[in-house]
Amino acid sequence: MDLREGTGFTDDFRRQLELLMQLRRDVRRFKRDAIDEAAFMRCLDLIQLAPSVGLSEPWRVIRVKSDSARAAALKNFEAANADALAGYSGDKSETYASLKLSGMRDAPEQIAIYCDDGTEQGSGLGAATMPEMRRYSVVAAIMLFWLGLRAEGLGLGWVSILDPAQMNRDLDVPPQWKLIGYFCVGYPERYSDTPELQQVGWEDRRGTVPVETR
Repeated sequence: MDLREGTGFTDDFRRQLELLMQLRRDVRRFKRDAIDEAAFMRCLDLIQLAPSVGLSEPWRVIRVKSDSARAAALKNFEAANADALAGYSGDKSETYASLKLSGMRDAPEQIAIYCDDGTEQGSGLGAATMPEMRRYSVVAAIMLFWLGLRAEGLGLGWVSILDPAQMNRDLDVPPQWKLIGYFCVGYPERYSDTPELQQVGWEDRRGTVPVETR
C-alpha cells in the first residue's frame, strides 16, 4: 500500500512511533565526540516538513560555532541561572543548585532557532489575528527536528534560562527575529526513559492529559 494515499500504517509502525516519542528526552549531559554531519543535516532538513501558518516557514537557524559566540552564550546562561537560583529558597533552592541545566560546556553542536516575525512569506494568512502562530509554527518544526535527532541516536537540550535580548545582540540578528530556543546537540552520556527533573524529585509528570468538555 502507498501510505501517502491512506492510513494503512501497521501496528508495529505505530508502536515504534510511540516509542520514539517516549524516548525523547531533554538532554543535559553530552559526550564531547563530534557528531555525524550528515545525520545532523538530515535532522535539520526535517524542519522544512513542519506545518507553518500561512505557509510562512518563519524558522531561522544559526549554527553557533565560534569560540566567542559560544562563550557569550555560556556567560548569558550563567548570569540568568544565578538570577533564577536567587528566586528560590529552602529545599527548592538546594535542589535547583544541584541541577545540571545546560550542556553548553560539552555539546559539540549548538544552534539558536529564531522566528522571523517580519517575514512577508505567507502574506500574513492566519497571523493577522494570532501573530503568535508564527512562533508556534517554529516550535512544531523544533519537535520534528528533536524526534529526528533521537532516531539518529543524538540528543537535544533546550536551554531556556537565557536573556533573549542579550542573545540577539551577541548573535547580531535582525530586530524582527525572536528567539525561540538555544539548543545543544550531541551524543548523550546515557539514555533514559524518565525525565531527569522527575528523577531528582523536582516535579512529577501527570499520568493523563487534562481534558475538559464545554
